[in-house]
Amino acid sequence: MEVPQNILVVDDDPMIVELVADTLGTAGMRVVPCTNSLEALGILDRGGIDLVILDVMMPGIDGFELCCRLRGRSRVPVIFLSAKGEEADKVVGLMSGADDYVTKPFLPRELVARVKSCLRRASYAAEDAAGAREALLACRGLEVDRAGHVARLHGEDLALTPKEFDVLALLLAAGGRPVSTRDLYEAVWGECYLAASANSVMVHIRHLRAKLAEIDSDQVFIETVWGVGYKIAP
Repeated sequence: MEVPQNILVVDDDPMIVELVADTLGTAGMRVVPCTNSLEALGILDRGGIDLVILDVMMPGIDGFELCCRLRGRSRVPVIFLSAKGEEADKVVGLMSGADDYVTKPFLPRELVARVKSCLRRASYAAEDAAGAREALLACRGLEVDRAGHVARLHGEDLALTPKEFDVLALLLAAGGRPVSTRDLYEAVWGECYLAASANSVMVHIRHLRAKLAEIDSDQVFIETVWGVGYKIAP
């Protein structure tokens, strides 16, 4: 059984906290409610929080300052949820270390989607950190040295762009399991997946296939898994 992820919701309006809790609760998440910044820092110091949803306009320490302080002690994902919707506010929020910015009033399904997207990106980052000791990936003559940022096929260097390199490394690291187009995009591009995002992934997959075929045209390295994404079969 999957363990619910803990979402800290920080807003001085209890009605907003309750609304967000109801919204995320229906998606199987556990909400930790909080109505002031100092209490939020104490909760974060105790650990066990997977993501923070944070208001901007709060008494005392406002959301921007709280996010800066939080970034000094944790890499937990942060989403601002605020009525301040001007472009300048969003820029300040993202510059303070937030991963996303949602304006009030919010659409429940959009908020759930953005929370899940941030959690996925954080999961990939954690996997990359945990796998740093296994920086060399190899399969069927393909070798990717993530530490040295070098990719080779049958000993010949592959001239890849940074995103092509990251896509190839992610597919190899999956060990033959399919990786969805959404997960590829959010892990490599670091942005929320939209319908048009699939085109960016397809273009990079096409370029990768062409560069691999220049060295070895007898094998199909990157396979399409229809309705899912892509894989490199062992």
